[in-house]
Amino acid sequence: MNFTELNINTPLINALNDLGITQTTTIQERAYPAIMSGRDIVGIAQTGTGKTIAYLLPCLRQWKFTKEKHPQILIVVPTRELVVQVVEQVELLTKYMNVRVAGVYGGVNMIRQTPLLLAGVDVLVATPGRLLDFALNGTLKLKLIKRFVIDEVDEMLNLGFRPQLIRVIDLLPTKRQNLMFSATISEELKDLVHDFFVEPLEIEAAPTGTPLENIKQIGFKVPNFHTKVNLLEFLIKNNPEFSKVLVFTSTKKLADALYEELTPKFSEQIGLIHSNKSQNNRFETMRSFKENLIPVLIATDIVARGLDISDVSHVVNFDVPEIAENYMHRIGRTGRADKNGVSITFITKVDAENRKDIEALMSRKIPIVTLPPEVVVSKELTPDELPQVKMKNSLVTVPKKEEGGAAFHEKSDKNKKVNNKIRRAESMRLKYKKPKTRGQKKK
Repeated sequence: MNFTELNINTPLINALNDLGITQTTTIQERAYPAIMSGRDIVGIAQTGTGKTIAYLLPCLRQWKFTKEKHPQILIVVPTRELVVQVVEQVELLTKYMNVRVAGVYGGVNMIRQTPLLLAGVDVLVATPGRLLDFALNGTLKLKLIKRFVIDEVDEMLNLGFRPQLIRVIDLLPTKRQNLMFSATISEELKDLVHDFFVEPLEIEAAPTGTPLENIKQIGFKVPNFHTKVNLLEFLIKNNPEFSKVLVFTSTKKLADALYEELTPKFSEQIGLIHSNKSQNNRFETMRSFKENLIPVLIATDIVARGLDISDVSHVVNFDVPEIAENYMHRIGRTGRADKNGVSITFITKVDAENRKDIEALMSRKIPIVTLPPEVVVSKELTPDELPQVKMKNSLVTVPKKEEGGAAFHEKSDKNKKVNNKIRRAESMRLKYKKPKTRGQKKK
C-alpha cells in the first residue's frame, strides 16, 4: 500500500517522500489504522520490518501542539544506541512539524541531559533506568503522557528491566494508549500485557521464525576458534563483495579475542562494540561503521536488536547463538529494504543442538558448504576448547579418634594430686611423717 492511501497529513507525507519511502510494509499497513483507533496494541514483527515507523507515524499524526514542556509521547527502548536511532527517526519524520524530541539514557552524567528536558519536549525516548532517574528526582513529569510505547520489549525483559518497566507504568496517567512491539511472545510478556493493557489488539507480521527470503544462508563446519579466525580472514581478503560486514559473537570475551586476532592483519578496518565499551567509543564505532569508514564490525547481540544499519552486505555468525530467535535477529541485519544479503554461520560440533533449534524455528536447513582448501585448519585450542578433565570426587576417610588413655610417661608426684579436700591434721601427718602435737604434758 502507498502511504498516501492512509490518513496521513501533508507534513508527514513530505518527510516520507524526502526519505524515499513510499510503500508500506506489512506491519506498517496493519498497525496504522489500529493505533489510530486508540486501542492498546501488541505488535509482533521481526527485525527489519519497519516497526519503528509503524508506531511513530500514527503517534505523530495524532500529536497536537501544546505550550506545556512535558512530553505527550513516551517511547521506552532497551539500549542507548536504540534511543539515538529512534530520536533520529523522529527528527526525520517531523522535518516539517514543530515537534520537540529528546533522548535520555544511562552511561552519561544526568547533568548533561537535564537541559534537554527543562527546555521542553513533546516526544521522549529513553531507557528505563534513566527515565526513572529523571522522574523520581522531579525533573520529568509524566502526567501528560497520552501514548506509551515499549519497543523491543522481549529484549527488555531478557535484560531484566521488568521491575523498572512496572515502576514507570505506575507513574503514568491512567488514561493513555499502550503500544508494545516485540519479535517474540513469551509468558512473561503475556503477563505484562494482562496486567497493564486494556483489551489489546494483537497484530502479527513476519514473525521471528519466518526467514527473510532475500537472505542467502551459508554454513561452514569448523573445528575450533583459530580455524574460524583463518576462515574469516580468508573470506574478508578474497571477497570484494564483503563491503559492510557484521560479525556476531555470543560473548564479550569472544569478541575481544577475535578483535585481537584480526586487528594486526587488517589495521584500522575492524571495529568492536559491546556493553563494556565506553559510551563515546560505542557511538563513534557505530558512526564509523554506518558511514563505511570501517568495513567490518565485531559485535555482541547488543547490535542484533532494533538498530537500523543500512546496506549490510554480510552477517557472519562467528558462533551459533544458544537462543534460536537471536539467530533471526542477527541475520535480519542484512537483506533489508528489498536488498539481497548473505548470512554465513561457523558451526562446530558443540553447536549441533543449537543448530537444530534454529532450523526447527525456520522450518528449513542451513545449507552447508565445503571449507575452502586455502583455509588452514588449526589444531591449536583455546583454554575454553580444551577437554575438561573431570576428577573423581573421592573424599579421604578420616579415622575415628581413639578414646583417651594414659599419658606416654609417668606423671610426676605433684601432677598426681587430685582435687580432694584434706584435713589439716592429715596434711601435717603427711608432711612430717607423724602426727604433730602441741606438746601435751604427760600424765
